[in-house]
Amino acid sequence: MISSWKAAAALLLLVDVLSIAWTINHHRNNAITFKDQRDKATHNPKLANATIGDMKVCQRDVATGKRRLQLNARCPARDATRAGGMGDASSPRLTDSAQRDYFTLRQRIATVTKQAGYLQDFIKQQCLK
Repeated sequence: MISSWKAAAALLLLVDVLSIAWTINHHRNNAITFKDQRDKATHNPKLANATIGDMKVCQRDVATGKRRLQLNARCPARDATRAGGMGDASSPRLTDSAQRDYFTLRQRIATVTKQAGYLQDFIKQQCLK
């Protein structure tokens, strides 16, 4: 009778040890997952802030005249048989590839602006609490 009681107690102790080991492992895995999420969440705003800083420097350089905006434009050829004058000149236009690049850049600027706004909101709501 005593040996069966000892066996039951040993089995119960083994179940308790296994249960505690499983719980510790579960919480350890959760901690690792949350740490990875935290690291990613702090890396993205830092990267966004660095990009915004670079953009501000470039904007200041353009505003102060250190860098100039250059356009790849062409003027349509005038009709050589007509007499010259001010009224027959057409306005300069961007080349087709430059026009595509312009609209692509505008689209990308809008995308980056939305991403930066999202990251700034994320920083305000999550990181600065």
